[in-house]
Amino acid sequence: MAVFVALGAFLMTLAGGWTAQRVTDRRHLVLGLAGGLMLGVVGLDLLPEALQAAGDDIFGVPAALLLFVAGFLLAHLVERLLAARQASHGGDEHNGRAPEVGLTAASAMVGHSAMDGVAIGAAFQVGGGMGTAVALAVVAHDFADGFNTYTITSLYGNARRKALTMLFADALAPVVGAASTAFVSIPEGLLGGYLGLFAGVLLYLAAAEILPEAHHEHPARSTLLCTVAGVGFIWLVVGLAG
Repeated sequence: MAVFVALGAFLMTLAGGWTAQRVTDRRHLVLGLAGGLMLGVVGLDLLPEALQAAGDDIFGVPAALLLFVAGFLLAHLVERLLAARQASHGGDEHNGRAPEVGLTAASAMVGHSAMDGVAIGAAFQVGGGMGTAVALAVVAHDFADGFNTYTITSLYGNARRKALTMLFADALAPVVGAASTAFVSIPEGLLGGYLGLFAGVLLYLAAAEILPEAHHEHPARSTLLCTVAGVGFIWLVVGLAG
């Protein structure tokens, strides 16, 4: 059953990526929506789960929040280092962005989708009701994952072929993750730490890259509305899953 549900996540991820491809003539709206989806996933989905799973304090601060800040700083550091390396070697950049950053971020999305599949498998082991609730959340927000994976890869100047490859990998990841639960069990604390770190990376991409780019040439009210709609969609998904 878990693998069957993960196949639904596979299709939903592809649908999100297909949508991101089809609306390239409204690129500012796509980026505004992607930024809202990412912000909603971070604040309404990842961080609450991370705090619940990895709630131990380190010098007065929850471990999940420390890793959240570390993820933000790590994303910033990696981007700066890759951009500097590209410039020093005379490599091509896309509007000052290193393509490797987009691939790295998309790879993180693939890893997160694999963890979604693990969550589905673990939830079905607990019970059918829990499995259904988790499956609903995962399948719904995998549309956003597919949308964001394709958008991020393309935004950093990667070829369409690479963006499609990362999209397909992101779609396949939940199926692999769900199947792996028959053999592997991930400690809750480790999972919570990962979610916190990944949330920091996503917040950096949304706040420092996606949203500024969305409003750079088209500071329109419609772009802002798309961002709000993205956050609202994730809120709805989280509410229905709860």
